[in-house]
Amino acid sequence: MNIILVPEGIRKGRVASFSHRHLLAMGLVAVVVMPALLTTVTYQIVEMLGQGTPAAQIERIQQQQALLAAQRLEIDKAKRRTETHMNALAQRMGQLQAQVMRLDALGGRLTQMAGIDTKEFDFSKRPGVGGPAEPVATAAESDLFGLLKTLDLQVARQTEQLSALQAVLINTNTRTAITPSGWPVKGGWVSSNFGLRADPFTGRTSMHQGVDIASPLRSTIAAMGEGVVTYAGKRSGYGIMVEINHGQGFSTRYAHAGEVLVALGDRVTRGQPIARVGLTGRSTGPHLHFEVLKNRHHIDPAAFLQRQQTATTVKATRIGADRS
Repeated sequence: MNIILVPEGIRKGRVASFSHRHLLAMGLVAVVVMPALLTTVTYQIVEMLGQGTPAAQIERIQQQQALLAAQRLEIDKAKRRTETHMNALAQRMGQLQAQVMRLDALGGRLTQMAGIDTKEFDFSKRPGVGGPAEPVATAAESDLFGLLKTLDLQVARQTEQLSALQAVLINTNTRTAITPSGWPVKGGWVSSNFGLRADPFTGRTSMHQGVDIASPLRSTIAAMGEGVVTYAGKRSGYGIMVEINHGQGFSTRYAHAGEVLVALGDRVTRGQPIARVGLTGRSTGPHLHFEVLKNRHHIDPAAFLQRQQTATTVKATRIGADRS
């Protein structure tokens, strides 16, 4: 089979010869391959067009809505759990705040009762805090956990202050209990002070190492502080005497007694009866010779008796004013 190709504008044509095989192959291509190819392309085009139909789009939208609804349910559950957790934390925070307020009030009262400088133990002020800022997740969490952290710091600070205050109170109470103070006899008055004086027996100048408190015979003599009896009996010049060691270098002596009510080694407390007023030893009449020693050196007992004397004087002045 011959095919003559004549291009436009050209006089001479070109001859193409095809054998039977070529024609058969071209027929097969036209009959079998081309329809299959067209069928495949057509199917793909239909599929592509089908995916963009409104029904398919609506179906995909409905699927997305279902997925979003499920996610919303999970978010609501998480939100409820978080709110429950936050409410529990808020309740706990309220309890901590109430506890902090009670501790503040207690610390303030204890500080006043102990007579301690409020500048040293000021429970009404927060301590100075600081440090680098740390990033937080959300404002709500920042506020809540910030308050909890502040309360935690306040509780820790108050715990330290109360522990220190407790130690101070213990030391103060211990010092108060063992330091001689008060008045050793009921009533009475100072008949001879500490220092140089004319000796009542010789008239010569001598050192009086205590104070004499004139008091009725057999009046009760009380310990001036807590301590241990280190002497109870007769001693030259003192007559019958009781000596008490109060610790921290303090000792007290009670002389010219007529009777001893304690024994060597006894532990006594402030105000406990230890003897009775007498006139034993170098004594011109019933009275108590009272001495205070600090590290075995005599010191003026007036400083330890002054508070009682002042209170007695004030009371007597008020009574006199009332009577007048």
